[in-house]
Amino acid sequence: MIRLANAGDAHLIHQIMVLAFEEYRNMDVPSSALNETVSSIEESLKNGSEKALLCFRDGVPVGSVRFKTDKNSLYFFRLSVCPEARGKGIAKSMLSWLENYAKEYGKTEIWCRVRMSLPQNIQLYKSVGYIICKEEVVTNPNGFPVKTVVMKKEI
Repeated sequence: MIRLANAGDAHLIHQIMVLAFEEYRNMDVPSSALNETVSSIEESLKNGSEKALLCFRDGVPVGSVRFKTDKNSLYFFRLSVCPEARGKGIAKSMLSWLENYAKEYGKTEIWCRVRMSLPQNIQLYKSVGYIICKEEVVTNPNGFPVKTVVMKKEI
């Protein structure tokens, strides 16, 4: 089951994200996701600056993704699947949910930013129709430069 999260779900979103991003802790530039807090996620959900999804399998929360919309697009970030639940189509199911949500609200594209150092993540998005639009170096919230690709899908 996939559903929109509310501010009261911030602890679940944070828990799933930390489990999913733990493997990136020892990268040259660790993921800033590991520095986020339950309260920062809760505040973003409360004030409407972002939305989130939760995915449950047999009643257990195993996936989450956060997103924002503007006039024409939906941008998603922090797509997270608990390590023990990977390889079961959870990420693809959440992406499909986001695409349907975007279509329902009149968006014409969905996009994300992916570290170039994570080819398995780039491949996941390519496998469901995303294309690399550009390469960028972004400065993460910790102040470190990160080589990324912007991936988009027209919907």
